[in-house]
Amino acid sequence: MKISKRLRELQAKVEDRSYQPMDALQLLKETATAKFPESAEAHIRLGIDPKYTDQQLRTTVALPKGTGQSIRVAVIARGEKVTEASNSGADLVGSEELIAEIQKGMMDFDLLIATPDMMPQVAKLGKLLGPRGLMPSPKGGTVTFDLAQAIAEFKAGKLEFRADRTGIVHVLFGKVAFPAEDLLINLKALQETIDRNRPSGAKGRYWRTMYVSATMGPSIQIDISALRDLKLGEVA
Repeated sequence: MKISKRLRELQAKVEDRSYQPMDALQLLKETATAKFPESAEAHIRLGIDPKYTDQQLRTTVALPKGTGQSIRVAVIARGEKVTEASNSGADLVGSEELIAEIQKGMMDFDLLIATPDMMPQVAKLGKLLGPRGLMPSPKGGTVTFDLAQAIAEFKAGKLEFRADRTGIVHVLFGKVAFPAEDLLINLKALQETIDRNRPSGAKGRYWRTMYVSATMGPSIQIDISALRDLKLGEVA
């Protein structure tokens, strides 16, 4: 893979060591030089093997400073729940007819929420939604009767994430344009969520490595112990 001159120059700014969290995020902002508003990404390798069910990680994090992205929420419900979803700010709402549109290839949304009573019908969308990570799930907070709360939380910066099959978590935790302090608050919330949801079967050292980067920037390693030792009062 050919590395561009721009990325080579940026990589030269990053030392091969782990950085204190705040230093890493300031460096992330310095190395974001693409011509579009870049996101801040975290890539975390955990000591888990997700092929075992008791070593899987799939959960949600509420980023206190938001994601910086506006997301389009679709809701599959029936009866008065359709009205509730519309009134709560869902971008697309429907019942069987929305399921039919999705079956035909309509994917004009970033997140799909379904009420539990609609899940037997939503299940037939598995092959379409699964590979895109859009299948509603109770663990992900996207199968619920409390539509108003779910829509509000996801619009405000709640994200669903999971460890991939190699045990790595990839999460966007804001925009590079955010102040470094806000990025740190979001990253701390992510770390606490991952610790809180440690799979029961995780053996040995849970945290292996954590890197952050801008969308088009170089990877910067973070000192995980320093991040875990941070108290949010010291960040805010």
